[in-house]
Amino acid sequence: MNIDFKSRLKTLQNNLIKSNIDVAMITSPANVFYYTGFNSDPHERFMALILDCRNQEFTLFVPALDKEIADSESIVKNIIPISDEENPYDKLKDELGDKINHFGLEMKFVSMIQHQHLITAFPEATYKDIQPFINAQRLKKSKDELVYVQKAVDIIENVLAEGIKKVKIGMTELDLTAELEYLMKKFGAEGPSFSTIVLSGEKAALPHGTPGNRSFQKGDFLLIDMGVQISDGYCSDITRTFIIGEATDKQKEIYEIVLKSNQAGINAVKEGVPLKTFDIEARNVIKESGYGDYFNNRVGHGLGIEVHEEPSVHENNNQTAEKGLLFTIEPGIYIPDFGGVRIEDEIYINENGEREVLTSFPKDLQILK
Repeated sequence: MNIDFKSRLKTLQNNLIKSNIDVAMITSPANVFYYTGFNSDPHERFMALILDCRNQEFTLFVPALDKEIADSESIVKNIIPISDEENPYDKLKDELGDKINHFGLEMKFVSMIQHQHLITAFPEATYKDIQPFINAQRLKKSKDELVYVQKAVDIIENVLAEGIKKVKIGMTELDLTAELEYLMKKFGAEGPSFSTIVLSGEKAALPHGTPGNRSFQKGDFLLIDMGVQISDGYCSDITRTFIIGEATDKQKEIYEIVLKSNQAGINAVKEGVPLKTFDIEARNVIKESGYGDYFNNRVGHGLGIEVHEEPSVHENNNQTAEKGLLFTIEPGIYIPDFGGVRIEDEIYINENGEREVLTSFPKDLQILK
């Protein structure tokens, strides 16, 4: 990969030293990947990147069965395997000693049982949350990262283009979900970046509904929200809404309002203004059209290695938009027992402070015959 993992590690280490942290432990798989290039889900097993600021050393603890791939992928070459019968906290203590005063952790990811193990192994330590350092570092995406995100976007748009050709009356939401996820693999993705959402008819009013056995009928909304993760570790996320067979005037009206809202949100994107601006501009279009009560979620979220990252783009976020931010704009109207429309694009603020729209799948209303 064309990414400087060593520079990322050094930046984090410098932050930790300034904060008087002796040892930091990173256990989130996404964060381990961000700093080492090793991308793995250990499931219930122990995996951790250790930054020992006392001696400037980095160590990666991995499940024994993952050591070979960690050797080949990780830029941290001091790798300690842990077999299933071993106690990982004993190995951690053997490596670090128990004389640690200030221990840095991602508080969001450490469970109560992990905390208990740490207290037993390092009884003198106090704990500090290092998640804010990491979030701030991951917030801005480099042009190198953008290459991988764009690759993930291109794949999911190919999947969508091929997938909608398979839509027919009588097909179920689960049938189409299976077709789409097959196409993801066929076009080169590792798999979906989140559970694929395919919702039809009145179910399209459920922003994060679950595909089921409902069969497609003439006149249905068809909302498809999906993304892929690629082997390079980055994600995509796109939503498009279609109508099957024939559209009513009300369906067309709602679609056009959401499309106008989506474009208003995108048009507002630039460096130097509060992030809430993008939500407010998109939301105002829906409010002024009389459907404000049917848009009750934020307009967007960051993404990159994970499909949901910082920043959160909502109407109360006063954080200033900066170069390097990557996020979605995805307004929607969701009317219970009728259906809904969402249109989602991925937007990047480039080195000139200008927006780049990474998604290019057509947004004019498509009637699937």
